[in-house]
Amino acid sequence: MSEWVNLTAVDGHELKAYVAKPEGTPVGAVVVVQEIFGVNPSIQAVVDGYAKEGFLAIAPALFDRFERDLQLGYGPDDMKKAFDLYAKLDPSIQIKDVAAAFAYVKATAGKVAVTGYCYGGLMTWVSAVRGEALGVVPACAVAYYPGGIGKFATEQPTCPVMLHFGADDDHIGTDQVDAVRNAHPGVEIFTYPGVGHAFANFARSSYNQEAAQIADERTLQFLKTHIS
Repeated sequence: MSEWVNLTAVDGHELKAYVAKPEGTPVGAVVVVQEIFGVNPSIQAVVDGYAKEGFLAIAPALFDRFERDLQLGYGPDDMKKAFDLYAKLDPSIQIKDVAAAFAYVKATAGKVAVTGYCYGGLMTWVSAVRGEALGVVPACAVAYYPGGIGKFATEQPTCPVMLHFGADDDHIGTDQVDAVRNAHPGVEIFTYPGVGHAFANFARSSYNQEAAQIADERTLQFLKTHIS
């Protein structure tokens, strides 16, 4: 069962979030952090997928701070709008929205993981290294192709972390991946040969089914290890 709910961040900002509930008692919860295209159908599908695996899952609408109910596609016009909005995003602000979603599911599901894609992947890492002040202490965190992670690479995560990167990602340099690897040997980092950015998004032309399936299987096992 899925629905939209209303959340209030610590600074008083009101935002929506897409929530999917499993059948029966949740084994735990997952906060899914969007790409720069809003909580669109592809992100909703991720949330629904985690619910089918027994998790209470939620995706906060980060763009509600700029435009309500925004769901973008991947055509040229939407891509331009997405990058215009990306320039307005600030991890120190968006972490408040992630924290609101985290608190919502933690109240009923106990242990909570955070995962995300692209900018959401970055926010997943930020949640792991800076979320504690806002009550965000994940059981674990999984980031898919987190752009900009190099800027935060030396910061210490409060939980186990797994990262997925395409070996041919032209948005994220190998220097960023190496920065995390060198600073945190315990972080599980997987690089997938022959695939680029957004390889796990089935709705984009960059989708690679084989790599996405392997990454998702690793993620699911990681979540179940640390949550259930």
